[in-house]
Amino acid sequence: MSTTTDTQAASHRPAVPAGVRLHMFECGTLKCHVENIKMNQGLGEEYEVPVPWFLVEHPRGLVVLDGGNAAECAEDPRAHWGAICDVYWPEMTREQACVPALRAAGFDPADVRYVLQSHLHLDHTGALGAIHEFPNAEVIATHDEYEYAFAPDWFAAGGYIQKDYNKPGVPWSLLDASEDGYDVFGDGVIRCWRTPGHAPGHQSFEINLANSGTMLLTVDAAYTMDHWEEKALPGFLASTVDTVRSVRKLHRIARRTDATVVTGHDPDAWPKFKHSPEAYD
Repeated sequence: MSTTTDTQAASHRPAVPAGVRLHMFECGTLKCHVENIKMNQGLGEEYEVPVPWFLVEHPRGLVVLDGGNAAECAEDPRAHWGAICDVYWPEMTREQACVPALRAAGFDPADVRYVLQSHLHLDHTGALGAIHEFPNAEVIATHDEYEYAFAPDWFAAGGYIQKDYNKPGVPWSLLDASEDGYDVFGDGVIRCWRTPGHAPGHQSFEINLANSGTMLLTVDAAYTMDHWEEKALPGFLASTVDTVRSVRKLHRIARRTDATVVTGHDPDAWPKFKHSPEAYD
């Protein structure tokens, strides 16, 4: 992916505490059309994409990243999501929802210290939809995304399911623009990078591991490898200019450590990664 040498890459990675592991989960799939994922391509052609979410084990607590779709989508998607189901139809079981999947993997939601939100679109707010199950968690999002999600523009409103997050008791911790590259534990293991475009306050995540190196979770800053390789724009975005510049920014971040890039909804790339109960360490 880059010309960075192993020695150069290692010099940019922090010392990782023992026990840090990255788990990849799939909260079912979304049925849509190609043009919903790759702008102006495959018009009307059916397409099915994964809905990933992640968990990081850290000595100071568990960290959930996004949490996929809300559990209600397993039983009655239209009742929970409304008309957006005409574009994106979620296919999932109740067991694939965030909390049941965590428990099945042997984790206690009470041990979750942080819920990190890349953004607040409907297929990323599964943990927020069940935030009462995480009594000790703090929710980290960008202030820009928080403000936009509560009052989105008309064209974006269908992508925000406010019943997942617009409710009392959500322990928000909001990052402002000066906190780009925010280091969650202060040890370099998890860093949050501002990558607007797909959503105004989107952020991506850099995860440093002892043996697997750096994993760069683009989330929806790059839906697929076609988007990462600048062959396509995402099917939905708030700003084309910001979208393109955020991908370029992520390329610079990835080059420093020769990171493994994990895109947001790629049906071809996603199956090649280890999924829970396997993990990266």
